[in-house]
Amino acid sequence: MVNTEEHIEQEEHWVSVSDLMAGLMMVFLLIAIVFMVNAEIERNKIRDVAVLYDRLRTQLYEDLLTEFQPDLDAWGAEINEDLSIRFGRPELIFDKGENELKTEFKAILEDFFPRYLAIIASEKYRDDIAEVRIEGHTSSGWLGRAEDEAYILNMGLSQARTRSTLSFLLEIPAVQNEKQWLKAHMTANGLSSSKPIYTAAGEENREGSRRVEFRLRTDAESRIAAILESQK
Repeated sequence: MVNTEEHIEQEEHWVSVSDLMAGLMMVFLLIAIVFMVNAEIERNKIRDVAVLYDRLRTQLYEDLLTEFQPDLDAWGAEINEDLSIRFGRPELIFDKGENELKTEFKAILEDFFPRYLAIIASEKYRDDIAEVRIEGHTSSGWLGRAEDEAYILNMGLSQARTRSTLSFLLEIPAVQNEKQWLKAHMTANGLSSSKPIYTAAGEENREGSRRVEFRLRTDAESRIAAILESQK
């Protein structure tokens, strides 16, 4: 027969262990609740940034389209909802294989860029612009050269063209009052033939591939990245 006092001590021992386990479960539950609440807060922050970014992009696209739509055909240009502006008539931009801006393109830029800057650097948008990208694109060919060699040669050409474009833009008299802002936000990016334009038949449109694009990157990406980093 089990000693009564020993039996009582065993019951008290198991009761204390069960109380401890219940307490630990409550602690874990509270931690889980706090974690879920914090995760929900961070998700809401990301959602809010995404909503603001979408509204910003929509409004900026509409403002750019309103300003430039009458000129797009004459410039051989188009404005896309991703906030890119594409100048796609190579005969107006550069001579084949050259990086010096043609007179026609200089005239276009002297008209386009001060008006473009007046929008993106306005009080309405300037604090949300992280980068103004000038992108140079080429076709995939280079006469008499193998594919890889053509790609490298076109990389050098596209980079030289964007540098020439950037240099010209910084000297336009009408943008001098925003020169420091431009130097802090504008970049020149040569992309060679990495993003060609294709026809409906799936073939490269070599004329269309030779182009210059202006792209905007807002600070929405950096805000979201900061939120995600804070979760680590």
